[in-house]
Amino acid sequence: MTLRNLLAATLLTGVTLSAPFTALAVDEVNVARGLSAAGAPLALHGYDPVAYFTESAPVRGEDTITAVHEGAAYRFSSEDNKRLFERNPARYAPQYGGYCAYGASVGKKFDGDPRLWTIHQDRLYLNLNPDIVAAFEKDIPGAIAKANKQWKKIEHKAVADL
Repeated sequence: MTLRNLLAATLLTGVTLSAPFTALAVDEVNVARGLSAAGAPLALHGYDPVAYFTESAPVRGEDTITAVHEGAAYRFSSEDNKRLFERNPARYAPQYGGYCAYGASVGKKFDGDPRLWTIHQDRLYLNLNPDIVAAFEKDIPGAIAKANKQWKKIEHKAVADL
C-alpha cells in the first residue's frame, strides 16, 4: 500500500467513524445514498420542507443551511426556514418519511417526488408520479387513513422487504 493510499484510507476511516450514529435503522426516511455535507443522508431530494408551507412551492435548499432530524439531513432556502423546522420538525417533515403517500397506502415505499406534493390538514405528502397524484387526489382522506394504517406495519421494514 502506498503512502497516498494509506492516508486516503485513514482519512476515510476517520470521516466514517466521526459521522453521527443517528443513522436510520431501516429505511424510515426516504434519503439519498451517501452522506450530505451535514454528515447524514439527504432527505427530500434537497428541497426545503418549510417552503411548501411558506411559499406554496417546492424550493431547493442550500447545502450550507441544513438540519438533521431522525438521522436525515434537510436543506433549507433560508435560516428562517431552518429555525421554523428546528422548532417543530414534525409539522414540516414530509409524512411517511418522504415516501410516496399513495404507495404507503398500499403497503409500499416508493420514492416521493418533491415536485409532486400535497398539503392536507397542515401536513406535507409526496407522491411518485402524476398518475399516482391523480389516484391520491380522488380520495385524499381515504388514502391517508389507509397509509396511516399501513405505515405502522412498514415503517421499520427495509424497502427491499416490501
